[in-house]
Amino acid sequence: MKSLTGNFRLHTGFHSRHLPQDRDIIVYLPPGYDESERRRYPVFYLHDGQNLFDEETAFCGQEWRADETAEQLIREGVIQPVILVGIYNTGANRIDEYTPTPDSHGHSGGKARLYGDMIVEDLKPFIDAEYRTAPGPENTAMGGSSLGGLVTLYLGLRRPDIFGKLAVLSPSVWWNRGVILRIIRDLPPLPARPRLWVDIGTAEGRYPHSILRDTRNLREVLCRKGWREGVDLAYVEDDGALHNEAAWGRRMPSVLQFLFGESGDNSGEAK
Repeated sequence: MKSLTGNFRLHTGFHSRHLPQDRDIIVYLPPGYDESERRRYPVFYLHDGQNLFDEETAFCGQEWRADETAEQLIREGVIQPVILVGIYNTGANRIDEYTPTPDSHGHSGGKARLYGDMIVEDLKPFIDAEYRTAPGPENTAMGGSSLGGLVTLYLGLRRPDIFGKLAVLSPSVWWNRGVILRIIRDLPPLPARPRLWVDIGTAEGRYPHSILRDTRNLREVLCRKGWREGVDLAYVEDDGALHNEAAWGRRMPSVLQFLFGESGDNSGEAK
């Protein structure tokens, strides 16, 4: 870990009862954590943890710079001090773990429920025991990009009793012919709707118009299920943004402010 900013802990080889692959977990602790022995902190669980903080572990050497962003916003009083938990993906198993169903040909995918069980039943209890967390859903967020955005939607809407805030960046709505849209349409009424950030770049992929259409359809489905844009749903189209870590990192200040803002600015406007 070459260029981390702030206070970190690395838990290597984290083992779950639900999945055979062990994985690393990296934890960012906010400024003041070690000085305040009584304060408890909200937690933001993030998929693809190796891409968040360190260019040496990140895909193609591009990181989100989530540590620098969180440090700055916390020290400026823009957001609450928050613990970030990066869950490393397991390489070849990433597609399986991040998708709710097998693909349309049945060749891969479909282990998202097991991955969610790992987070809810193994990882979250470990984090809550190891760190001074505020464990309720109003203080527990989950987020990710691409397939990580897809699995965030799937798991978060299945378990609003655990995750009260969701960050869905450039979600892979296309997976298995838009199965996530059908899953959301079929959801029973939720006891509480998670606070939800959804975004997309306007220049993503080979067919950006198709990707934009899919994400706009997602917004429409969510609004039909009761989310209100500008209230508990932020929807952002990032003009000219590509599908990569650099773009997601640029949107992180707005994501963090929407989910953990101290200033009351919950508009979701990308800054």
